[in-house]
Amino acid sequence: MMFNESSSSPASGRFGHGEALDILARSRPEGLKALAESVLENLGDLRVIANRTGLVMVPMRDTVENVDFHLGEVLVSEARIADEAGNVGYGMITGRDLERAMAMAVVDLAFSSGRSTAAITTFLETEAAALAERDAERMRGVEATRVEMETF
Repeated sequence: MMFNESSSSPASGRFGHGEALDILARSRPEGLKALAESVLENLGDLRVIANRTGLVMVPMRDTVENVDFHLGEVLVSEARIADEAGNVGYGMITGRDLERAMAMAVVDLAFSSGRSTAAITTFLETEAAALAERDAERMRGVEATRVEMETF
């Protein structure tokens, strides 16, 4: 069974699958790995489908000509696992950290199959708040360098 990033399982609460994957991919590595260790014992035997690094093309849109092009490539680490029931967990992060990608896949499998959801939901809420603050701080830095062309 493949995942559908737009769907959410009944146990997932307020986080859809795509949103949960986004938060997990951008979460702090130490917390993600610790969470994966804590939920791993509830998952039983797992089968590793993929655990690899690769390159992913970065699509961009030329706003002048309104055409898509590939800006370049990004190194990613990817993991895909399955439990005995056939549920699949997936993780992909930027950079070379196969352990972190595997931790993401473990947490995704637990969350999407309805196991350890309270701990995972708490982690997602905490990380979502931290990511929002980090993004806001980055945008404040960007705004400080913005030039109003009309003032020239």
